[in-house]
Amino acid sequence: MRMLIAFACVPLLAAPLTDAQKALCAKGSRFERAGWIYLHVEGGPRARGFQHGYLLAREIQGGLVSIRRGWERQTATTWESLVAKARVFFVPGIDAENLEELAGMAEGLEAAGVVTSRDELAVYNGSTELSGYWWPQELARIRDDKPAPRVKESCSAFIAIGSYTAGGELVMGHNNMSGFQDPQANVVLDIVPDKGHRILMQGVPGWIHSGTDFFVTDAGLVGTETTIGDFQPYEAGGVPEFARMRRATQYADGIDAWCAVMKTGNNGGYANAWLLGDINRREIARLELGLRHVGFERKKDGFFTGSNIAEDPKILRFETTTRETDINTSKVARRLRWRQLMAEYRGRIDVERGKAFEADHWDVARREEHPGGRTLCGHFELETESPGDTPFDPSGTTDGKVLDAAMARRMAFTARFGTACGRPFDAPKFLAEHPQFEWLTGIMPSRPTQPWVEFRAGETR
Repeated sequence: MRMLIAFACVPLLAAPLTDAQKALCAKGSRFERAGWIYLHVEGGPRARGFQHGYLLAREIQGGLVSIRRGWERQTATTWESLVAKARVFFVPGIDAENLEELAGMAEGLEAAGVVTSRDELAVYNGSTELSGYWWPQELARIRDDKPAPRVKESCSAFIAIGSYTAGGELVMGHNNMSGFQDPQANVVLDIVPDKGHRILMQGVPGWIHSGTDFFVTDAGLVGTETTIGDFQPYEAGGVPEFARMRRATQYADGIDAWCAVMKTGNNGGYANAWLLGDINRREIARLELGLRHVGFERKKDGFFTGSNIAEDPKILRFETTTRETDINTSKVARRLRWRQLMAEYRGRIDVERGKAFEADHWDVARREEHPGGRTLCGHFELETESPGDTPFDPSGTTDGKVLDAAMARRMAFTARFGTACGRPFDAPKFLAEHPQFEWLTGIMPSRPTQPWVEFRAGETR
């Protein structure tokens, strides 16, 4: 069922918009489909931000509550203290256009009855970097110890072209893995900026970047990523990863230009292996962006996969603590499974097989079908002895996305929200069975089974 929602989504206590605010919001719209929110924003940075904040006010408010509760529980410090510190070392690295869009979002939220600030939204956008990279260093300083990586193994992705795909053209797929209490990455964001390229990407309510990541632009660029696991180095300052990602995606005309923006001001935050494609030049590439070391490869025939393990030897040895032969870990098991699938389906990879890959439950350590933390479609919540760090950890795959070159040319992709395999998650039932996670009550939603659906740029309902 498709449902168009214009301004009815905002809190009931919101005051009527002024004429100036109506003008800012005029080109924005949203509708819902199969668990996703499709959000269209258009215009200059202030207008785009206002539309985003006003139309997704309830969802952004929920995301802020979830992030705040998680931060304060895990760090024993206040959210306000984080925002105050980040105002000094984090916010100044964000470019003027992105800051203006965040300020516009704060305006839109205030018009909808949600009080926040530009700086709080900047911290919210950079929450992965701050909690997973900056905070471990702060904690090590407090404890007088060495920093330890804090980012959970997450995401399974591939990109293939040439002799590996059914038609010889590009095919790309990705699923996101995260904590089930994290702000839901259930937004399909259609951005028409007054400068730069149109973007269609998956996102989170209130994020001006993707974060998960999966995007296509009208420059013919497509991209996705998986986090580099066990990554350690980070330098406070520089340009936050989310600001670089958004700027690269909006302004780059090709893979080299996209990578150049990502490298400029790199601080090691949210270190990823980016899988990129250019449908016009018929090539794919992988950018592994560490802090002091960078890996880059490009191909016109072949594939790249992502499972949270660095392929570049210098990043692997000097910037991570990964043991790349430990098949009991999620990242190593999924890396091997990707290689099996690429070999088995060489010459036959298409959108439908991409969907099946992202929903795959073959555990290479067990050598059997067994949905869990080691499978491409991850289910840490089912693990009695987790290959992560916590048995029954409520985390894992929360979606699936696939596109091919034909879809990219019309700026479209197919997506499934909930899990890539369709397995539902019942939050009240889970919490009743696992009371050790009771702190997640009220901020961890259920996810029913949803179908695969297609989205394209320019949709209105």
